[in-house]
Amino acid sequence: MLIRYIIYGLLGWNIEIIWTGFTSLASGSKNLMGHTSIWMFFIYGAAVFLFEPVHTWIANFHWFWRGCIWTILIFLIEMISGLLLKALGIQAWDYTGPTSVLGVIRLDYAPLWFMVGLIFEKIHHLLLSYHIGIK
Repeated sequence: MLIRYIIYGLLGWNIEIIWTGFTSLASGSKNLMGHTSIWMFFIYGAAVFLFEPVHTWIANFHWFWRGCIWTILIFLIEMISGLLLKALGIQAWDYTGPTSVLGVIRLDYAPLWFMVGLIFEKIHHLLLSYHIGIK
């Protein structure tokens, strides 16, 4: 399980760095500078404890409903972890704009989280098929 925790943490970091790098184009930067927080490693790694059991439970649901469940679950995790970090005086990310909720989630990210959840399922299947982190 520790190996999958590390894999999810590293994958999350990499995806976030690539995402923020490409979204920097929207602000006019051609440098494609991506960024993340070390705190995010621990949040992404937690997928092994939270997402894997949910994936097992919803595996036979239609893909649309699974995507909806992932979207809600990711929003909940973002909200809880974002508010917890803020309470500790840490701001690992700051969402601003008209679709922001308390600066910790962005409702316009729903389609992205829908896709991320379905991609997570593929990664989870891949890790299991190679027996990564399984005794």
